[in-house]
Amino acid sequence: MIRLLLLCSTALCLLWACSTKKKADLLITNARVYTADSIFSTAEAFVIQDGKFLAVGSAQDLASQYDADSTADLGGKPVYPGFYDPHAHFLGLGQVLDQADLVGASSYDEVVERLKTFATNHPNVTWITGRGWDQNDWADKTFPTKEKLDVAFPNIPVALTRVDGHALLVNSKALRLAQITAGSSVAGGEVILKNGQPAGVLVDNAMQFVRRVLPRPDLADKARMLRAAEKVCLSLGLTTVSDAGISPDEINLIDSLHRTGKLNIRDYAMVSLGEPNLNYFLKRGPFQTDRLTVRSFKLYADGALGSRGACLRKPYSDRPETSGFLLLSPAELERVSKLLYASNFQANTHCIGDSANHIMLTIYGKLLKKANNRRWRIEHAQVVSPEDFWKYNRYSIIPSVQPTHATSDMYWADDRLGPVRVKGAYAFRDLMKQNNRIAFGSDFPVEAPNPLFGFHAAVARQDARNFPKGGYQMDNAVDRKSALLAMTRWAAYANFEEHLRGSIAPGKQADFVVLDQDIMTVPNEQLRTTKVQQTWIGGKRLF
Repeated sequence: MIRLLLLCSTALCLLWACSTKKKADLLITNARVYTADSIFSTAEAFVIQDGKFLAVGSAQDLASQYDADSTADLGGKPVYPGFYDPHAHFLGLGQVLDQADLVGASSYDEVVERLKTFATNHPNVTWITGRGWDQNDWADKTFPTKEKLDVAFPNIPVALTRVDGHALLVNSKALRLAQITAGSSVAGGEVILKNGQPAGVLVDNAMQFVRRVLPRPDLADKARMLRAAEKVCLSLGLTTVSDAGISPDEINLIDSLHRTGKLNIRDYAMVSLGEPNLNYFLKRGPFQTDRLTVRSFKLYADGALGSRGACLRKPYSDRPETSGFLLLSPAELERVSKLLYASNFQANTHCIGDSANHIMLTIYGKLLKKANNRRWRIEHAQVVSPEDFWKYNRYSIIPSVQPTHATSDMYWADDRLGPVRVKGAYAFRDLMKQNNRIAFGSDFPVEAPNPLFGFHAAVARQDARNFPKGGYQMDNAVDRKSALLAMTRWAAYANFEEHLRGSIAPGKQADFVVLDQDIMTVPNEQLRTTKVQQTWIGGKRLF
C-alpha cells in the first residue's frame, strides 16, 4: 500500500510539473550560443515564443521549464545574433544582378570580353550596363577611355559603374545621348577630358548626365530586384540591412512588400538627401514598423578615394594637381545638418577624405556641442586627421565603417595618400576606442555582401588570399569579440534598435544565424570559407 501511494504521489508530481511548464513555439538546443549581450555570455539553448526570444540558458533547464511545440537540435553548431549590415545598398545589390559583373576583371580587355558575353546573353537590352571595374587592379592604373567600348559597341550605349559607385565609364553613343561635351560641367563632379574632349569617364556628380537618360526600372522591376537581393542576403546570414540612401518611392515599395509578406529582411532606411525628400519626411517625422525603420537621412560630403573624388586637406600624392572635391558646399552641408538637428532624424554622412571628415565633424560638433544620444554617424570615416579623432568621443559620433575597404584599397592607398597620411586611414581600432563601439558594414554592392569577409578583414587585415602576411596596418585591427559586436549589438545601437535586436536575450526579436564553424575560434584563414547553415528572422527560418 505504501509503495502504491508513493507511486501515485510521484505520478501526481510529474503531472503537476508538466502542467506548470510554460508554453513555447520552439526550443533550440545543443548549440554554442554567442548572445552578444552586455557580458558577452554564451549559452547552449534558447526558447522562442511569438517571434521573440523567451529565455536563454542551459538545455536541461529550459527543457524542464518549457513545453515547446517543436525542438531543434543543432548538433553543437555555433549560433549568433542575426548579422547586421549597417551600411549597404539593398536595391543596388538587386540591380547589379541584372548587369554585367565586372568585379575582379584584371584588365580593360577583360572588361570588354565580359561585356560581349553579357550582350550575347541579353540580346534585347537597349543599354549595356555593368558594375565593378577598377583600374587599380590593372597593369595600367590610369582611367580607361571610351575607344575600346566604341570599337566593340558602336551602336548601343554602354554605361559601366566603377566598383566604388563614384565614377562611370561610357562610350561615345552614351555621351551623345546624354549631350555631354567638353563644356559640360557640374559642381561636385568632373568630366574627364582627353585632347580637349570627353574621354568617357564621369566622376561623382557628373554621372548624373548619363543617369538622366538611362532607362529606369519600374516598380515591378524594383520589387523583383529587392526579392533577389534578399535571397542573397539571407544566404549570408544578414537579417537587417541599413539602406544607405533611398527614395520615398523605394521606401514605400519596401514597406508594401513587407506588409504583403513578399519581403522579410529588416531594413533601416536612410532617406536620400534632396529638398522634396526633406520637406516630406521632416513634416511626416520618423516611423517604424516590425520590419522597416525610417529615422535617418543620408548625406554625401565627398566621393571615393579610388576615383580621386574623396576630398583631401592636401593634394593627392599621386596626382598633386587635385585634392578631390566636395559634393555639397560646407554651407549646404551645415544647412541640412541644422534642419536634421531641429528634428528627430539622424544624420548619416558619407565622408572618405580627411577634409570631408574634418568639415563634417566640425559641423556635427557645432550643433551637438557635447555628449548626447542623437547617434549621428559618419559613414566610412575612411581618412581621418589625427587631430580629429577626439571629436567622435566628445560629440558621441558613431563611426560606421567597412572593413573590406581597407583590404581592397591597401594595394594603392599609400600611392593616393602617402606614407604619413595613410596612417589615419582605415583606423578601426582608433575609431572604436573613442566611444567603445563601432559599426561594421560592407557598402555592398561596392564590396561583397558577405559579412564574414568584413569580419576577417577587421581582425586579420588581410584579403581573400590571406595577403599580406601578418596583416595590413595591424595596429588598427580589432579583436573578434569587438568584430562580432560591431555587426550585431553595436550595429543595432547605431540604428536605435538595440532594444529590439542585436543580441540573443529575452524579449528581443528572434533573429539569429547558424554557421558551420565557430568564427570566434577557427584560424583566420578559415573565416572566409565559413558557411551559413540557417538564417532566422522573427523566429521563422528563411534560409
